[in-house]
Order: sequence, then C-alpha cells, then structure tokens
Amino acid sequence: MNQDEITALFDEWNRALQTGDPKKVAALYESNAVLLPTASNKVGQNHEEIEDYFAHFMAKGPVGRIDEANVRIFSQMAINSGLYTFTFKDGSAVQARFTFVYQWNGVRWMIIEHHSSQMPE
Repeated sequence: MNQDEITALFDEWNRALQTGDPKKVAALYESNAVLLPTASNKVGQNHEEIEDYFAHFMAKGPVGRIDEANVRIFSQMAINSGLYTFTFKDGSAVQARFTFVYQWNGVRWMIIEHHSSQMPE
C-alpha cells in the first residue's frame, strides 16, 4: 500500500457521498468505527448512527475536495489527515480539518475512525 492508494480511499468515500445513499457511505466504515462528524455534536459509534448522520449531511449535496493530505502508513493501519473543503448544492462551502484512520481487514481498507471539524473562523 502506498500514499496514492490511501489518498484514493478518500475519493471512494467522496463518490459514495455522491450516490445519496447513506448505506453506501456507512459500508466503508468498520462496524465498530467512530465518527466525530463535521456538522453534528453527536458521535456516531455504529452503522445506524453513521447512516443517520450521513442521511442528513447528504441532503445538502456535499462534494468534497482534499486541500492538504498527510498520509502515514503502518503495517495494518493507515492515517490520512489534513484539510478538506465541502461545496454544497446551494453554493456554500465549508473547510474542515479531517482525520481518517483505516485498518486492513484482510480484504480491504475500512474506516475505523473519522474525525472532521469545521475550521475556526
């Protein structure tokens, strides 16, 4: 696994956002993953809570773009952290800090931790 492959996992996640189906996004998260989301104070700790968050977030029509990525790869884990911007269907945009922690499950890389927080003004 190299940095480009880990960065491409964001592209897969972003494409899942574009489907409008929160189940497709949640499927990229391990069953015991933790989501600290951008637009909610509620921590998602299972697929049901992660799907619920994305159902509301996806209604805004977000399209993500990485502005800065910092990838670190370990034997069975990888971390991608940095800055990204979401542009919404109403034309507004939000820049946020992010951390995705991935774990190799023997078949594919799964998100086990995702933290996203809006940049302070």
